[in-house]
Amino acid sequence: MSSAPVIEIKASACPHDCPSTCSLEIEKLGPQQIGRVRGAEGNSYTAGVICAKVARYAERTHHPDRLMYPQKRVGAKGSGQWKRISWDEALDHVAAELLKREKEYGAETIWPYYYAGTMGLLQRDSIECLRHVKKYSGQHSTICTTLARTGWMVGAGALHGADPREMAKSDLVVIWGTNAVHTQVNVMTHATKARKERGAKIVVIDAYKNATAMSADMHLTVKPGTDGALACAVMHILFAEGMADRDYMAKYTNDFEGLEEHLQIRTPEWASEITGLNVEEIYAFARLYGQTRKSYLRLGYGFARGRNGSVNMHAASCLAAVTGAWQYEGGGAFHTNGGIFHWNKTLIEGLDEKDRSVRQLDQSRIGPVLMGDKDDLGDGPPVTALFIQNTNPMDVAPDLGKVHKGFAREDLFVCVHEQFMTETAKMADIVLPATTFVEHDDFYQAGGQNHINMGPKIIEPLGECRSNHDVISALAERLGAKHPSFTMSAMELIDHELKDSGWPDAESLTQSKWHDCQIPFEEAHFLNGFGHSDGKFHFSPNWAKAGKNHHGMPKFPDHWDVIDTADAEHPYRLVTAPARNFLNSSFTATPSSLKKEKRPTIMLRSDQAEEIGTEEGAIVRVGNQLGSLLIHVQIFDGLQPGTVIVEGIWPNKFFIEKVGINLLVSSEAGKPAGGAVFHDTAVWIKAESS
Repeated sequence: MSSAPVIEIKASACPHDCPSTCSLEIEKLGPQQIGRVRGAEGNSYTAGVICAKVARYAERTHHPDRLMYPQKRVGAKGSGQWKRISWDEALDHVAAELLKREKEYGAETIWPYYYAGTMGLLQRDSIECLRHVKKYSGQHSTICTTLARTGWMVGAGALHGADPREMAKSDLVVIWGTNAVHTQVNVMTHATKARKERGAKIVVIDAYKNATAMSADMHLTVKPGTDGALACAVMHILFAEGMADRDYMAKYTNDFEGLEEHLQIRTPEWASEITGLNVEEIYAFARLYGQTRKSYLRLGYGFARGRNGSVNMHAASCLAAVTGAWQYEGGGAFHTNGGIFHWNKTLIEGLDEKDRSVRQLDQSRIGPVLMGDKDDLGDGPPVTALFIQNTNPMDVAPDLGKVHKGFAREDLFVCVHEQFMTETAKMADIVLPATTFVEHDDFYQAGGQNHINMGPKIIEPLGECRSNHDVISALAERLGAKHPSFTMSAMELIDHELKDSGWPDAESLTQSKWHDCQIPFEEAHFLNGFGHSDGKFHFSPNWAKAGKNHHGMPKFPDHWDVIDTADAEHPYRLVTAPARNFLNSSFTATPSSLKKEKRPTIMLRSDQAEEIGTEEGAIVRVGNQLGSLLIHVQIFDGLQPGTVIVEGIWPNKFFIEKVGINLLVSSEAGKPAGGAVFHDTAVWIKAESS
């Protein structure tokens, strides 16, 4: 009788683009097989809880559609005709194409394009070393965080905040601009702990009654892009009703007298007209917030999705400075802890080879870039070659019409290193198979919390899959690119990075699994001063310092009306919100995620559906000046009039006409420092005749 296989429990961390960066326990069932994935109970932030999609990760690693071998296109672009080739042949071909284009146009014609398919600091970022050594075009990474981060920084001056575990010690948790149930479930772990143990209230501010809002004690359903108006009206009430901490502001903020004067006309009635909230709702929230000393603002990346997102983030973050909530444990605000980790990434990213004269191309404007927009290309050459890791722009980038046309260019050479045959991989000339996080060594920084995590290789790579770092190093050798990192193993680089940045070495971190990097209370709560040179929180921010495209931005918190406003021709405002079972376009290949999400739908209020002449399950055409597409209707009344929602970045192939929702999203860069505007789109909707 054969004995049952020995199950080993291995420690790792979730590699995906979520602020939680959960610490994991993974069952190793054999040399090339994993089983169940659980949250690590010993980690004080993860606390044993992970999202369902990562718990099902074995589905992704062992999916029958995983790319296993290098492939070369043998038919027309996008035809799906491929020939299996060896790694040597594939890398030789890629190197030859890059060198040929470099010789003809110069190095800037090549654009290494990447983002957050993995958040591992080695496997994600080693592509930058190749870029810097070869002087290829730079990348301004704007597709996710830029607008929100900029808005936070102009106020607080440092990229950190109150320890996110303090939510459990709060008496009021305000979850604003993030659907935490879908995108960072651990926020709910700590918020609900505060409710259970302290009787804390949870307030959710979002554009629709999503899963997070349904769990709240109070939900404010604002019109998209109007958060700044709500914040101003709340501050108006805080000043008017004596709930502003003037002693705190006198010590820790700049120009609070100017702010108070500015807010005189930003009344609840004024904000009601803009936000769609009724006046009573605004007063109720303001009084609850102002009367609760231990009030914790959890400010999310929803602020990063609109043209006025930086202004809205700054306005929302001002509330904690007006009440002085920063003074209390369980109070203050938090957006990300990205500033506490003090990495020196010179070796991994090749920063010693960085040439600041090399042009920077805006990641979110890949469509206009590929279509030759001179505002993007400047005086440099066209982009004639893309080397892509960790992202899927054919699905996730704005202005898909231009993106698709750009990828269809016959003169454009594309190499994609991927785990699945994504929409982007389908348009490549060479496709290389990539490892998943359990098949390579890496380490992780948790932006939404306070740990760094080790993620050692758990199983051997499946098929002929190779890690990002291994591919970069092999390609560098063929390109004649020299740098110490190209000859080092992944673990050697990780060890160097950790020690060079003042953290435990790789062996120690592997043994401990994670390291708590949380800064002291006084520093996290800015009780020794905020991050600006004057030590103050800035109610009146220096937008010019934040970005060159700052003209017209307001002096104080305000509703900055630069959004894609609904009009007679485009009466609805579209928000492309995250789905619960996808993560951008990741997990769209796993059967359980597809089964739960079913199909792309557009959420319409029942009265809107009646006006349009449609119903549940029917098909409508949605469009604007960028194009139009067909999509099924889902009746959902948890919306403001005029707001419509499409959840998830479904791949193009799941839409009726094989083009996804980002066809309708502009590639316009948000002010002052860029940023994609996924939640800021005016559209028309018409019933489709049967």
